[in-house]
Amino acid sequence: MRKSGQITLVGILLLFSGFQKIVEQKDFFTVDFFIFTIIAWFLGYQYDKARHCEKKIRANELSYKKLVDSLPDPVYISSNYNILYANQAAVRIARVKSKDELIGNSLLDFIVPEYQERALERYKQINKEKSPINTIEYKAKRPDGSTFFFEVSSMSISFGGQEAVLSIGKDISERKEQTEKLLQKSEKLALLGQMAAGIAHEIRNPLTSIRGFIQLFKSGQTHPDFYDIVLSELDRINSIVSEFLVLAKPTAAVFIEKDVKNLIKDVVTLINTQSSLNNVQINVEFDSELPKVMCEENQLKQVFLNLLKNAIEAMPKGGNIEVKTRQKEEGKISILIIDQGVGIPEDRIPTLGEPFYTTKEKGTGLGLMTCYKIIESHNGEIKITSVVDEGTTVEITLPTITQPLLVVS
Repeated sequence: MRKSGQITLVGILLLFSGFQKIVEQKDFFTVDFFIFTIIAWFLGYQYDKARHCEKKIRANELSYKKLVDSLPDPVYISSNYNILYANQAAVRIARVKSKDELIGNSLLDFIVPEYQERALERYKQINKEKSPINTIEYKAKRPDGSTFFFEVSSMSISFGGQEAVLSIGKDISERKEQTEKLLQKSEKLALLGQMAAGIAHEIRNPLTSIRGFIQLFKSGQTHPDFYDIVLSELDRINSIVSEFLVLAKPTAAVFIEKDVKNLIKDVVTLINTQSSLNNVQINVEFDSELPKVMCEENQLKQVFLNLLKNAIEAMPKGGNIEVKTRQKEEGKISILIIDQGVGIPEDRIPTLGEPFYTTKEKGTGLGLMTCYKIIESHNGEIKITSVVDEGTTVEITLPTITQPLLVVS
């Protein structure tokens, strides 16, 4: 530690005492001189010590920044959500040219809106706990518009004389993608097992009946109704296998431009006989000048046919079915099928579309699952709402040929 402060203050005191000796003819070595010399020496020592500590702190801060810059993981230091410091790894993950593009900006500018509330609550918790906080996941966005998943650990620190938050994170997008793939694979295997078990169960029942009647035939017992029952059970097996094949085999669907109104009219004409026999009236309502869709005609007809059959079967005492087609928003149309049937309990709606889950006495659930698969392949969605004893509404949303233009600001 240098003694420049001590030497300077004592030197000033000597010059002042010398000036008094020459000009005012006062004694040079007095009691006051020795007291002030001791004070000057002590103050100089404290000054030198403070400067030494300041240099040491600066050197430590420089070393600290070099260390942080060398870390492979992104590090941010922020105060009141504003970024005070970021290392080189943070620059790389944000895909910016320099730290200047990060420092001074708000952390919230780099978090997608749906995760910002989580970030605000997290910041409050960090400032309250004043201790390292466990990791949390955010979906972050870059200035170039791309997004990624970011896992962060944070703690409260002091930086530049003010309270701040140190955050260390890493990009987990690849890990999350791999996890999603594993989950999807697991779900597919579980679904395959579920479907296999369901098919075995559904086919075993008619096979048992057929076996029983064949034994009756062998023993010489015949009746015209027996043959009809056997044929009916064989048709049921064929129906189950056919529905399963639609789900299982890949289809090379040819998508062409079609008017949904014409498809619905064709299906309503086809099913009118069944609806009349069940005392059900189908009313169709179209918006004028509906945009066309790209679709596989027969597949969409199969969806409308399945849903209308479900609606008819849900009204054993008859009633009305409303089919409404309208433009939901720019680039999308909505097809509503509304019945006045027995309805579906709310807790069962999330399981609709699962194989062999059905509210029908002799259903397989594959019909509705086929509908979901077809609409999904058309980049659309199916939404079902229902009230018990009042009816069910099925909404199909499909993208149109004309899509809204993206406005780049």
